[in-house]
Amino acid sequence: MRQFWIHFKRNRLALSGGLIVVITLAVALLAPLIAPDDPSAIHVNAILMPPSSSHWLGTDALGRDVLSRMIYGSWSSIQVGFIAVGISILIGILVGAVAGYYPGWVDIFLMRLVDIMLSIPTFFLILAVIALVGPSLINIMIVIGVTSWMGVARLVRGEFLALKESDYVIAARALGVPASRIIFRHILPNAMAPVYVSAILGIASAILIESALSFLGLGVQPPTPSWGNILTDGKANIEIAWWLSLFPGLAILVTVLGYNLLGEGLRDALDPRLEK
Repeated sequence: MRQFWIHFKRNRLALSGGLIVVITLAVALLAPLIAPDDPSAIHVNAILMPPSSSHWLGTDALGRDVLSRMIYGSWSSIQVGFIAVGISILIGILVGAVAGYYPGWVDIFLMRLVDIMLSIPTFFLILAVIALVGPSLINIMIVIGVTSWMGVARLVRGEFLALKESDYVIAARALGVPASRIIFRHILPNAMAPVYVSAILGIASAILIESALSFLGLGVQPPTPSWGNILTDGKANIEIAWWLSLFPGLAILVTVLGYNLLGEGLRDALDPRLEK
């Protein structure tokens, strides 16, 4: 941990990304306390008001406060990002660990499954599944999770192939340690470094996918606020209400950028050989 922190703190972009991530998490968790208004409250006398002292980021076509909706919308985006990535990481670790530890037909079968999944355009697959099961927050998290585990599986498999012939693994086999214990107790903890980086970058990707689905009307459904469905309102009123498109777009941009910078910084810190 000391070595990790020494390398990580030298990367100012990574520190900036970490700060953005901490701020967005704090905003999402404290939404009921810091939002200036109820995100669903309709004010008929304040429809499509531009940013002002009473509504810092303006109002939408129903007179709802955009700042409050964006603050509550951050919880939807963060929730989708973390839970979807958690599902994908779990599946990817299981598939990659088994494929990497057991050579032969097990490895071949699982890797061909990964190749088949990678050959299908992920976003269109998500669109098709959501169209079948119906749009909801839970469905989005599950669908994104079960369609984005392939990269993690390949990373874990590669690490297992490199580690399973290590001296401590050979010694464990010689002592008769069960394969499940060797996989999850001895090899997996040493194979997790690239998974952490993939998880951080995966959260950014999941937030983008959720925003795109909500923008298309297949994601978080109104009146629940989401950055994507706020952008949908902005599209309908883009000529007279520029703030409905600008501020949610900036929120998505800054949040995704923060996770990407943090992920790149973690990659460099966890493997100092990548330093230039």
